[in-house]
Amino acid sequence: MTLMTPAPLDQEDEEMLVPHSDLVEGPQPMEVVAQADASSAVENQPVEDPQTSRFTWTIENFSRLNTKKHYSEIFVVGGFKWRVLIFPKGNNVDHLSMYLDVADSATLPYGWSRYAQFSLSVVNQIHNKYSIRKDTQHQFNARESDWGFTSFMPLSDLYDPGRGYLVNDTCIIEAEVAVRKILDYWTYDSKKETGFVGLKNQGATCYMNSLLQTLYHIPYFRKAVYHMPTTENDMPSGSIPLALQSLFYKLQYNDNSVATKELTKSFGWDTYDSFMQHDVQELNRVLCEKLEDKMKGTVVEGTIQQLFEGHHMNYIECINVDYKSTRKESFYDLQLDVKGCRDVYASFDKYVEVERLEGDNRYQAENHGLQDAKKGVLFIDFPPVLQLQLKRFEYDFMRDTMVKINDRYEFPLQLDLDRENGKYLSPDADRSVRNLYTLHSVLVHSGGVHGGHYYAFIRPTLSDQWFKFDDERVTKEDTRRALEEQYGGEEELPQTNPGFNNTPFKFTKYSNAYMLVYIRESDKEKIICNVDEKDIAEHLRIRLKKEQEEKEDKRKYKAQAHLFTIIKVARDEDLAEQIGKDIYFDLVDHDKVRSFRIQKQWPFTLFKEEVAKEFGIPVQYQRFWIWAKRQNHTYRPNRPLTPQEEAQSVGQLREVSTKVNNAELKLFLEVELGPDLRPIPPPEKTKEDILLFFKLYDPEKEELRYVGRLFVKSSGKPIEILTKLNEMAGFAPDEEIELYEEIKFEPCVMCEHLAKRTSFRFSQIEDGDIICFQKSAPPESEEQCRYSDVTSFLEYVQNRQVVHFRALERPKEDDFCLELSKLHNYDDVVERVARRLGLDDPSKIRLTSHNCYSQQPKPQPIKYRGVEHLSDMLVHYNQSSDILYYEVLDIPLPELQGLKNLKVAFHHATKDDVIIHNIRLPKQSTVGDVINELKTKVELSHPNAELRLLEVFYHKIYKIFPPSEKIENINDQYWTLRAEEIPEEEKNLGPHDRLIHVYHFTKETVQNQMQVQNFGEPFFLIIHEGETLAEVKERIQKKLQVPDEEFSKWKFAFLSLGRPEYLQDSDIVSSRFQRRDVYGAWEQYLGLEHSDTAPKRAYAANQNRHTFEKPVKIYN
Repeated sequence: MTLMTPAPLDQEDEEMLVPHSDLVEGPQPMEVVAQADASSAVENQPVEDPQTSRFTWTIENFSRLNTKKHYSEIFVVGGFKWRVLIFPKGNNVDHLSMYLDVADSATLPYGWSRYAQFSLSVVNQIHNKYSIRKDTQHQFNARESDWGFTSFMPLSDLYDPGRGYLVNDTCIIEAEVAVRKILDYWTYDSKKETGFVGLKNQGATCYMNSLLQTLYHIPYFRKAVYHMPTTENDMPSGSIPLALQSLFYKLQYNDNSVATKELTKSFGWDTYDSFMQHDVQELNRVLCEKLEDKMKGTVVEGTIQQLFEGHHMNYIECINVDYKSTRKESFYDLQLDVKGCRDVYASFDKYVEVERLEGDNRYQAENHGLQDAKKGVLFIDFPPVLQLQLKRFEYDFMRDTMVKINDRYEFPLQLDLDRENGKYLSPDADRSVRNLYTLHSVLVHSGGVHGGHYYAFIRPTLSDQWFKFDDERVTKEDTRRALEEQYGGEEELPQTNPGFNNTPFKFTKYSNAYMLVYIRESDKEKIICNVDEKDIAEHLRIRLKKEQEEKEDKRKYKAQAHLFTIIKVARDEDLAEQIGKDIYFDLVDHDKVRSFRIQKQWPFTLFKEEVAKEFGIPVQYQRFWIWAKRQNHTYRPNRPLTPQEEAQSVGQLREVSTKVNNAELKLFLEVELGPDLRPIPPPEKTKEDILLFFKLYDPEKEELRYVGRLFVKSSGKPIEILTKLNEMAGFAPDEEIELYEEIKFEPCVMCEHLAKRTSFRFSQIEDGDIICFQKSAPPESEEQCRYSDVTSFLEYVQNRQVVHFRALERPKEDDFCLELSKLHNYDDVVERVARRLGLDDPSKIRLTSHNCYSQQPKPQPIKYRGVEHLSDMLVHYNQSSDILYYEVLDIPLPELQGLKNLKVAFHHATKDDVIIHNIRLPKQSTVGDVINELKTKVELSHPNAELRLLEVFYHKIYKIFPPSEKIENINDQYWTLRAEEIPEEEKNLGPHDRLIHVYHFTKETVQNQMQVQNFGEPFFLIIHEGETLAEVKERIQKKLQVPDEEFSKWKFAFLSLGRPEYLQDSDIVSSRFQRRDVYGAWEQYLGLEHSDTAPKRAYAANQNRHTFEKPVKIYN
């Protein structure tokens, strides 16, 4: 999928902006289309047809572009000016970043907006079908005047000359833009317009949203979910039934779109799972299996089977003897072929197609030996709700990757599976059941194989009115939008100059149906049933209504917030409770003190009466201090309120107390207690009096606590209050104590020794200052305490960090935790980890940092002493983590870093197998060293066999590495390194012999052009002067050990720069390989054309690095 973010402003270290507030910030784990289709907001209102145009941008000298941003020229669509913006080296990511930009946004009038659906493409100039295209839509405005894809494609693919995106240092970019005039996009109300609400997208959960809406709109299914037993003690985040009940209830009764976070939490998904785009069919199966399991032993047991389960019969029937083998199997959904089928009926025809088992493929029949037979599938019964998964995604053997099938594929409004006298039914089928189905929903995928957007067209009551459920937005749609427009295939763009005889441009429709849900006519009344409040358990109704009421209270609270001031009152009791537990620096956490919500027009004297009621402190004994933020970022009581201020209203006082537009007023309540601990009037305060706060530190216990406050004279000296401090601490009156002033703690701790015989004024002590004190420690005890004085203790507290360590091979599980200091250096950290693991040599520990956005280890480990401090290990962009991953190496890390690791695929000379070997050698080693190392690991055909190392990429040999080449710069990430024995015949080349490249290929027609696709394993072959093709073929067949029947189907051609010239058996092969004017030897080869698509060997190590999808798991 594709994460779409506006291109940020011109800042070097900007955060990527993410429009959805419920997405995590920063670079994302995967690409997400999280934007609703704005066009749907007004589908039921008269709008003009969109104006569409295609813009092609050819960028020469691409690799020499040295600007961070690069803009195209301006083009006009729908009367608006547009341009394409790219970041050639990535917008702070290792991908090409590309956006569509409103070219004249700076000069447009205030409040402008425009809506566009668009696609951006990087054209593959070798094979057009591998062009990368991504689609989206956006409401452009002054705040978001550009929109697109921060991670469009990996830079490694773009800049790789073999991939075809950069040819002769030229890159071709295409933008297709459709502009539609829209009405009031932002105020659209789904519930008001359609009666339904949407589901919020968590980031990449549109695939799940479309499935959940489909299941919700099967009322029988919804009723069964409501009837699953849950209790008021269950929590939605830990119970799938309750989470689904809650979600369905909100879909039924809410006025706004519904969040799915509780449901995904009940699946046991972490945030990373939510940001993975999974396969809908897989999610559907796993969810239904979970529900089926949870329904066991309840009143709704068996509902899933009753709704979705059908049965088919697999059979093999012998032709010449009386023998038949059958096996009954159940299904919840059917996978139908799209490729090669024009519609659903053609797919069903293919599904039940009879296969002949004959020749080498005959069937081993019990007691009859090998027999010619017929093999096939027939249906015993179909379910009331028929789910059809359309195989839009298939594995392409040629390219060794998944591709999306965008071919046109039709599906009817009514599906008759009894057609042609029940051709799909088995002899055992109950013919009295009429298998006539009506289309209920169409789930659509828009985009390519690596991502896109999902939404659903549903008609909840099977009437003529369709609705489009696109995440949060629900719109009314007509039948044509739900059916014909989702068939896929190609569409013609309207001609821009109809007067000229230009050929209309056809483009592939990337939005098409991938799942269909049909409901059997005879079961319609039962399935589309009435579901109302009586179907919902009372405890659930009460709980959900209470949630709604709380939500409404919050809304009202928010709406009235401007009429009130929040007053937060801190007291001595708060300081005593928090210091040394929740906080160590400053005096109090204001979020944890008593707060009052007071109307702004109230006189402050009325507020004091509220305080008297709350705390039992009579008004005349209350004195309030205003807090102030100092320049060093500490926050302290600054001065008492004046009588004039106390005569004002709460709102006026709040404005006096804070320059910031903040609805909060923070106060400290000073209450003096008499000898009987009852409140007494506060003492008179002159300018000479200073209010100080005192903390006591105990080095042995490593404890800090608040012991009280005192007024002192600014002309006085600390020595005059030592007896009082000892009394506050519970020490003997003459105990020797040391005093420190806590000055600040950001960015580093500043806590300085306070001279006892210097006046407070000379030491610059003022109201609100904090004095920390402790017993004077004899020198010998200092060594026994970790932190012998308050300064070292506060530095420890400021920098301590509990780090969760995980083994790199188990990145989801904490292995152990260590309390470390952010100031620990690299050696300190690995030494502590080694000690915890019982390892003698810390240099064998390798650490890897945590990616806060993907919740995974970073791809590159931390180098030996590659960072200064623990704090550097834990930071990722602007976020800080508390997770590190560790590995225990078999050799010290500095030694390993001096080594190069190469993945080499060894092809045995006579056996048809390939073994991958990891070769680890010093970086300054040569290819010859690799070969010598490999010889110790592999089985050779004879002891004196010589090896060579080749670079193979996309089934072509690009290089034979000379033995003297250094291995440091060899890249095994994108190409395959192949090792093989050098055949004896190659060692004795005659003067006129030639070593040529031989590749397998097939031909494919793409957009009316023939293209050559290489596959399989390439190899070298010697051809002798005057040798005919017939003689060469004989040697090739022997080398590859291909049976005559298969070999006879192959065609042989000479290919230069992708163009085949077919050869006859009598042609002299060497005469074709005389030219020298070719770009590289790999572009001129003998091609073996196969008519079928199955390569000889399935092995393709690292040929096109799969990004394997994470399987869907529901953990609870």
